[in-house]
Amino acid sequence: MTAPNSAPTAPRVGEKLPPQTIGPFSVADLAEYAAVSGDSNPLHLDLAFAQGFGFSARPIHGMKLLAAFEPMLRDWRPDLTIVGLTGQFLTPVLEGETASLTARVVKLEEADNRFVAVLRLIAHTASGAPALMGEARLTPARG
Repeated sequence: MTAPNSAPTAPRVGEKLPPQTIGPFSVADLAEYAAVSGDSNPLHLDLAFAQGFGFSARPIHGMKLLAAFEPMLRDWRPDLTIVGLTGQFLTPVLEGETASLTARVVKLEEADNRFVAVLRLIAHTASGAPALMGEARLTPARG
């Protein structure tokens, strides 16, 4: 963290954020996210459609899962700004399930005379399968 009126200190490589569990996700959660995001893919909204693709329930939107990391990162270091957030979706998290989020600082870079903290993001399904692997890039907020 930072002392008043001082620049943020860089996190330590290897530092882990406290894990978080999100969900379970309901049909209403999926419908609300679809309305807000504009992603009305029937895979996420229509059970029969999802079952036609072999899912036992509607899969949550991958971007909803990735976006769940944003408050986790802000809570960890409110003195830093997220400048990049990417992810690869591996295993669907289904309606009614939870997901576990973890993050770890994997490297520090320098850009514009400021550090950039690069974090590895991983979300797991309730059964432990990797649902998402991603990366976040955070830097001190411009003052």
